Amino acid sequence: MFWELTSLSSFLLISYKHESYESRLAARIALAVTGGGGLALFAGVLLVYFWSSASTKFDGVLTPSAGAYIQIFPRVVEAAGYDFSQLGLYHRLVVVAGTWAEFALPLLIVLGLLTRLAALGMIGFIAVQSLTDVVGHGVAGDDLGAWFDGASGSLILDQRALWLVLLAVLVFKGAGPLSLDRLLGGRRGAQR
Repeated sequence: MFWELTSLSSFLLISYKHESYESRLAARIALAVTGGGGLALFAGVLLVYFWSSASTKFDGVLTPSAGAYIQIFPRVVEAAGYDFSQLGLYHRLVVVAGTWAEFALPLLIVLGLLTRLAALGMIGFIAVQSLTDVVGHGVAGDDLGAWFDGASGSLILDQRALWLVLLAVLVFKGAGPLSLDRLLGGRRGAQR
């Protein structure tokens, strides 16, 4: 939100003298720099977070690690006595698809390609991730935290609420001016 407000205020302040070519150019540069900064911030936070998580879940391109099953299906794996051969095709497909989604969806958002759909997918992913933490892993109390409690050690509710709000903005507003959606959409995308 900070980057969006900065870019908007920079654009408005610099373009105050909109008749001047230099002011218009400075406004465009300010918009590109602050827009690029927001993109870099998103890439540095969410992209790295999800890619770090996803990279722990594969032993090969389509071979989920034991940790992947434990992270995604903790109670099922425990009930099977940690014998992964007892898990079926359904479990394998969910783990592989979920892990690839952790790679693909944040990348699509950073590139600004299919942004609304990718952001909606990330919202669903975060909802499932949060439910798995609470129901599957039994996260509760101080580890879960409370809405806006200010405790830095219990980030789940506050952190995930922030992610959901930021992703909801992308679902409703779409990609910004520095995106493949805008580039591929041409003038039509710029007028939305």
